[in-house]
Amino acid sequence: MKIFKRALLLVLLLVIILCITVFAYALYLKPKYEGELELNVIQKETTVYFDEFGVPHIYANNSKDAMVALGYVHAQDRLWQMEVMRRIAPGRLSEIFGSVTLKNDQFFAGLGIEEASAKAIASLDTNSPEYQLAMSYLEGINKYLDEGKTPIEFSILGITKEKFSIKDVYNIFGYMSFSFAMAQKSDPLMTDIRNKYGIEYLKDLGIDGSFNTTKIKNAKNSSQQYAAISKTVAAILDQSPVSPFVGSNSWVISPKKTKNGKVIFANDPHIGFSQPGTWYEAHIVTPDFELYGSYLAGTPYPLLGHNRDYAYGLTMFENDDVDMYQEQNNPKDSNSYKTPKGYSAYEIRKKTIKVKDSTDVVFNVKVTRHGPVMNDLIDGLKKDKPVSMSWIYTQQPIHILEAVYTLSHAKGISDFHRGVSLIAAPGLNVMYGDAKGNVAWWATGKLYKHDQGVNTNFILDGASGKDDIKEYLDFSKNPSAENPSWNYVYSANNQPEAIDGFNYPGYYLPEDRAKRITQLLNPKSDWDIAAVGKMLYDNTSPVAPDVVKNLLENLNDKSLSQNEKQAVEILKNWKGSNNLYDIAPTIYNKWIFNYLKNTFEDELVAENFKQFLGTHVVKQLIANQIKNEKSPWWDDINTKNSKETRSQIISKSFTESIVALDKQLGDKVTDWTWNKVHTLEHEHPLGKVAALRSIFNVGPFEVSGSMEVINNLFFDFTADGNYKVKGGPSTRRIVDFSDIENSWSVLPTGQSGNPFSAHYKDQADLYNAGKFRRMMLNKEEIVRTSTKLVFKPSKK
Repeated sequence: MKIFKRALLLVLLLVIILCITVFAYALYLKPKYEGELELNVIQKETTVYFDEFGVPHIYANNSKDAMVALGYVHAQDRLWQMEVMRRIAPGRLSEIFGSVTLKNDQFFAGLGIEEASAKAIASLDTNSPEYQLAMSYLEGINKYLDEGKTPIEFSILGITKEKFSIKDVYNIFGYMSFSFAMAQKSDPLMTDIRNKYGIEYLKDLGIDGSFNTTKIKNAKNSSQQYAAISKTVAAILDQSPVSPFVGSNSWVISPKKTKNGKVIFANDPHIGFSQPGTWYEAHIVTPDFELYGSYLAGTPYPLLGHNRDYAYGLTMFENDDVDMYQEQNNPKDSNSYKTPKGYSAYEIRKKTIKVKDSTDVVFNVKVTRHGPVMNDLIDGLKKDKPVSMSWIYTQQPIHILEAVYTLSHAKGISDFHRGVSLIAAPGLNVMYGDAKGNVAWWATGKLYKHDQGVNTNFILDGASGKDDIKEYLDFSKNPSAENPSWNYVYSANNQPEAIDGFNYPGYYLPEDRAKRITQLLNPKSDWDIAAVGKMLYDNTSPVAPDVVKNLLENLNDKSLSQNEKQAVEILKNWKGSNNLYDIAPTIYNKWIFNYLKNTFEDELVAENFKQFLGTHVVKQLIANQIKNEKSPWWDDINTKNSKETRSQIISKSFTESIVALDKQLGDKVTDWTWNKVHTLEHEHPLGKVAALRSIFNVGPFEVSGSMEVINNLFFDFTADGNYKVKGGPSTRRIVDFSDIENSWSVLPTGQSGNPFSAHYKDQADLYNAGKFRRMMLNKEEIVRTSTKLVFKPSKK
């Protein structure tokens, strides 16, 4: 018994020692938010005040010192995220994650982002302020890399530290630009549908732009199977440790429509959720410059920002800046391909992917005049039928560093306009408002035209030249609005009105959010920050009740069960809200999924149907295809001796939905509330390991909102009826020029990417509850309420 007690005491002692060790290690890893540090890369003492949410307010005597400090504190909180971000575009994830990311690496390494970055860097003016200040920012990162604490992820994965360079900045911007594009997810699927079933089947999908009725107003041969491209790209972006950009809302209200007679600016870029989140906020003040910005990890200038003079933000334009071409090999020489001027040799790029704990993977990428050959990068395409990808980002000169510098250092609207015009890709809606009362919106991107009749929703003919780009448009032809007579500008990823009779092709999102935004903005002329904040969390769809009405009109209700009757009554009375304890959205989304499955899966087959659900095309078609009684999609091609009707498919889908909900949530309809099925968890790459989930992931939470409402917390449709949120507003910002020192923001989790920081998830409850925190600009208040970290020039 004594031996047993001694053993028990020993085990208990070891546990206590282990707990103390872990606790001490966690304390050691915490970011340093106060005290003093000597840095040999700054000229004069620089002070950083960290407010109650960990936002650094940097006060420096010159811009270079400010940027060094920014790089240092950004790395202190987000070095792990920076490391992952810089590895995606050049295909270097497998060095730290092993073969699980090999497919990602092969794909991105072959896209040509690295080559485009190198070309852009070679043409940089190294004496320009945008270059000089970017290098100061990188100095700050590298100083932390040398002297700061090593993130726990580096230790777990055994990552060797490497200096950051300007190449990393460009590669990060390159990945961001690719994640905006939608054509690679949709064009291959549309081509397969056309080739297999004919053009009639595509009329219900609205790829001609006919579904985009709420448009942003201007104030100016043997069939290749292409679905493998959609499948691979979708999987790569979904599995990426850094989530893609998806959509966004923004509106800027002119003084004539606000209570205090000043501009109010609102923006909430929609991005796939991950932990840490996308944006890092920082406030910089020097004798001649001030800006409060939201930064991507590893980039020196913010894509979102404001100061006392102006505010800017972005949404995704959703224009089509990717075209895919079916090329033709030379039958006598597989190393050359057909062009309008005869056969030409492929450019061959040799790529090497280093894989952790394994041998290097070496492969070649063929490149045509249009771009890299997809067959070299993904599985499932016939090797003798090469498909190349033409992407504006790698085809046009890249001025992204100068562009984002200009946006963040503009002296007025004309400077800002010049910065916007420099962005060839990605396509963005850049939103602007200022203290002088100006509001504006510009669509960025190098827009272009093909010959009339060329449909860029399909794989194009690469050999003849007839489907090549015929004209690049001047920036003056891009959609835009400056100080329009209706006194606001907005964007919800919907299609802009035509310019010179030309509707620019793209993968625009349906009118739901746009319709709701205009519905709310138009009648009201006394907007204040509180009302705009409430609007950013609006959960109501103006379109879903109409969809329900069309569904119910086609429902065979002669023999409904008691639960089915109760569900029908709930839907009849639904106003389109998606609040936590609403029942209607649970029934509605289940019915929509089953309607889509029973309508489209038989033609597409299960695997392609899953990819189809992830495209913008599906979001567009729901409200419209239901209205077409003669749609060829209604017939189930697997039932040879009958032809199904719209009423049969919709009724069958409803019955299946109620049966499934009975099984999933119980037989009491009043228990089928939205909070039980619509949940959000912010996932860290290491959170996929069960033992680490509680340390690195944030959540899960029950959340309101839904797809294509202003509070756009979107998800994948799945058969199990659980709607796990994939993404949504990556930040919510409101800049009120009548009270500029107290504008509002909130992040989904927190400022820090360090799981041991107090700011890792301290904004999650605010975000989920529809609340905000202040973006402080008043120095006296900042000093009084913050901790202080002082950077001093090294005495050595």
